[in-house]
Amino acid sequence: MITTQVLPATKESLEEASRLLHTGELVAFPTETVYGLGANALDREAVLSIFAAKGRPADNPLIVHIYEESQLEDLCEIPKGARPLMEKFWPGPLTILMPKKDTIPPEVTAGLPTVAMRMPSHPVARELLRVCGLPIAAPSANRSGKPSPTSSHYVYQDMQGQIPLILDGGDCDVGLESTVLDLTHGTPTILRPGGVTKEMLEEVLGPVEVAGSVLRPLKQGEVALSPGMRYRHYSPEGEVTLVQGEEADVVSALHKLCREAEEDGHSACVMCFTEHLSQLSDCHPHDIGSIHDPASTAHRLFDTLRRLDDEGMKLIFSEVVPAEGVGLAVMNRLGRAAAFRMLSASDVLAVT
Repeated sequence: MITTQVLPATKESLEEASRLLHTGELVAFPTETVYGLGANALDREAVLSIFAAKGRPADNPLIVHIYEESQLEDLCEIPKGARPLMEKFWPGPLTILMPKKDTIPPEVTAGLPTVAMRMPSHPVARELLRVCGLPIAAPSANRSGKPSPTSSHYVYQDMQGQIPLILDGGDCDVGLESTVLDLTHGTPTILRPGGVTKEMLEEVLGPVEVAGSVLRPLKQGEVALSPGMRYRHYSPEGEVTLVQGEEADVVSALHKLCREAEEDGHSACVMCFTEHLSQLSDCHPHDIGSIHDPASTAHRLFDTLRRLDDEGMKLIFSEVVPAEGVGLAVMNRLGRAAAFRMLSASDVLAVT
């Protein structure tokens, strides 16, 4: 069993992290989105150890993180439209799919001809990338399928004994993984929504499409072109069900569902907006931010799902947000956390 250290990001710990990466080991580190589980992207054995540590399917591609744009030359071809995006959004929470070069092992891209490239803005991630001088392949630092970690505490919970070092950089700001944009097939297409929204991208590129798989499961035989496209992903141990409809009906339906679940002997709770906490006070409510501020929901979502595991909740009923702006990213994550279980509030209330 590996001894896992959690260390603040000092000069000494960053140098140790660099040493570990250069010798094929894994290091967890914070980004502005979530914590990443990093390996030298050019070392196929190190990359394979990411999949082993996470229990991640090998057909799920990884994102490669870089410190500066000049590193792209050895790793990929830069597609049309990428440079203005990099100028505006890098460093930041935008990942761009680019045609890969042979320097990138196929294990990184799940055998696909494209590689997902990102330049994070978190100061610890940037300093680690600068100090080690390597491109770092890094998915989120959690066991596969579980909610992504936004603090070192949850990384340790999942990765204790699996990796030698976790760099602690505090809580992540954005709270959801980066936007993934495909520039390699016609109209630019969002494969995974995030903090850089469709509207923000269109200000730079013009029309941008959203992949149909963002708000539905992958179809039989459909290839995961991006991380985060799996059917059940970001999931707590408990069963999540989403409830949609008119605001007052949703609140009443959540109350009914939670009460019935508890009467059946289940530990149950609701995830609700700040504005509805008092109305749902007897349903173990968990505040997911203001109904008027989807960015606050994005920031709180994974931490809330993690705390529900800590509390042993088995049935979780959640409000939803409009799938626009940052709300699209929230609904992408909530949909997969719930394995796309969705109830209509009016249907719930119609059952006596």
